[in-house]
Amino acid sequence: MLLMKVAYEGEQNFIEDIQELRALLKSKGVIIGISESIESYTHFIKIFCNDDNYNENIKSKICLYVSNIIYKIVIDAFRKKEMLEYLTENYFFLRHDEMIEIDKKINKILLNKEKVKNETNIYCLNRINNIIESIKEFIIENNFINITGFITFRMKFLVQNIENIIDKIIEEYMVEKEYNEFIKLLKYFVDIQECKINEINLIVQGDGAYELKDDGGKDIFKVFLTELSSNPDSTGINMEDIIISGLITNAPKKIKIFNEKECLNKEFLQTIKSVFGQRVEICN
Repeated sequence: MLLMKVAYEGEQNFIEDIQELRALLKSKGVIIGISESIESYTHFIKIFCNDDNYNENIKSKICLYVSNIIYKIVIDAFRKKEMLEYLTENYFFLRHDEMIEIDKKINKILLNKEKVKNETNIYCLNRINNIIESIKEFIIENNFINITGFITFRMKFLVQNIENIIDKIIEEYMVEKEYNEFIKLLKYFVDIQECKINEINLIVQGDGAYELKDDGGKDIFKVFLTELSSNPDSTGINMEDIIISGLITNAPKKIKIFNEKECLNKEFLQTIKSVFGQRVEICN
């Protein structure tokens, strides 16, 4: 039974990827056949399935695999023809080294070579799945796809998703850049401050609240609060902001953090570690 026909022009590794699919399915007891012909520089590939193995689930899986192969071809075409222009037009303020770094990150995410670790990765993965699903639906509906024609006439829809991914990656990059610059500034303030307290113990409670004590066991949170209350802009500042401000103002030689795993705001503790570096000691 003929499952689908694929046509493409130029040099692609499409047939090699299909051979990998055939080997994979064969290991699972599913046999597919492949035939290839060339007419006027256009390659035609037909994919067959044994009638005994055929069912809609098998066809759907094969279409999904082929869609992933075509997705990579789409991404390669975009990177070669449009990505540099898009970056230079919309993010001209980035330095050359930043552009190279972002390009590598974009490439990793577009080709699914980066682990899912945050909201940005999930957003990008959803957009990638949108592209792959649109390719799959086209194949199922027509049982035929001309890759060159599909890219030419459907690229507008595909590009919208790709550009959304790029925008999201650069947005995250800029946030991280601003955060790192903020951390450098805080580290500078700490370095120039005179040490007012030798040691501070930050104890995370079971409910995520905090206790602050010096090395003599004295509660010093009220001291931090008093120091901050003289600042007219301190209205509405939460407990974590008060702690960060107090630590920077007092520049302790050592900060001991207890019960780190109980902390509900991991970014808060990470900020302390980033600013104070080797002065921080984790105590469980």
